[in-house]
Amino acid sequence: MTRLQDLYYEQGQSPWLDNLRRGWITGGELARWVERGVRGITSNPTIFQKAISSSDEYDAQFGELIHGGQAVDAAYWTMVTDDIEDALRILRPVHDESDGVDGFVSIEVAPDLARDRDGTVASARELHDRIAEPNLYVKVPATAEGVEAIRILVGEGRNINVTLIFGLDRYDEVMEAYISGLEAYDGDLSRVTSVASFFVSRVDTEVDRRLEAIGTDAALALRGKAAVAQAQLAYQRFLEKFRGPRWQALADRGARVQRPLWASTSTKNPAYPDTMYVDTLVGPDSVNTMPEATLDAFEDHGSLARSVDADPAAAQRTLDAIEEVGVDLDEVSRVLEDQGVATFAKSFDELISALEAKAESGPGRSA
Repeated sequence: MTRLQDLYYEQGQSPWLDNLRRGWITGGELARWVERGVRGITSNPTIFQKAISSSDEYDAQFGELIHGGQAVDAAYWTMVTDDIEDALRILRPVHDESDGVDGFVSIEVAPDLARDRDGTVASARELHDRIAEPNLYVKVPATAEGVEAIRILVGEGRNINVTLIFGLDRYDEVMEAYISGLEAYDGDLSRVTSVASFFVSRVDTEVDRRLEAIGTDAALALRGKAAVAQAQLAYQRFLEKFRGPRWQALADRGARVQRPLWASTSTKNPAYPDTMYVDTLVGPDSVNTMPEATLDAFEDHGSLARSVDADPAAAQRTLDAIEEVGVDLDEVSRVLEDQGVATFAKSFDELISALEAKAESGPGRSA
């Protein structure tokens, strides 16, 4: 057994791959990741921007689509959909053997819809209808508008990956939207699943910047501690939300918990251990989605000890100390949400612009 497989079978945490490239699908690399223990895949507009812009693997198909009369952004969605469908086939055995717990592949609604509830709902419906596979997650950002879209979509029995969660209060709203959606759905609750993608390393990047600006010894001593503490407290809220009479009524109808998914778990600061955001967040009924370098690092020297709920009181003390030295964590979460939405929108716009230039210069040739 690999360490990734041990993570799942010993601790109940599912390792997912936070990347997708066509060459991995056609060359067998994705299938090999699954053999090593990867149990799902996440993607986002930045991942596809890098995949399509940095290789010629899509040029032939793009040329055919443009010559066939497709608009550039329609050609983009066709290429992305093809990759997602191929990945879904590779992960389908994991989905089946886990009774629908894992084996998911995620595709995100267009990032310009992040503040548009109705547009998000319509786009998610279209993606679910276009890719009608049971192991598809449509990703919806956890903006205020997105939270309401999540409630509506879950209420229709759709599987949703809630993305861009940066703070505890927003996480509470996401869990409430999921449970309210389940309560509104009159179908088979056992076939409805969701994950809540709580972003980790970006929190340290922003908090560390603020701590360094404060510059006191007390502030500097807290660098690299905010993200893990906040995620560990998020896990406590998860445990609290999915128990009690209200949840039990849904569980009696077959409902599944909305698992927390730790995202952005590669370390951005090279001074921090490369498995820092994996080793500290191990626990059951959760997911950690990692880029390939972090998966390799964890496979080589990661820790399998349960850690996510080892000391929630210490995690709370850490966040209290960060607030006491002058960092407003609510403001941090708002800033990171805005940055996350803007980053994905920028990646999408840059890719569409590059594809438009390629179409004008002649598909198959570099823009």
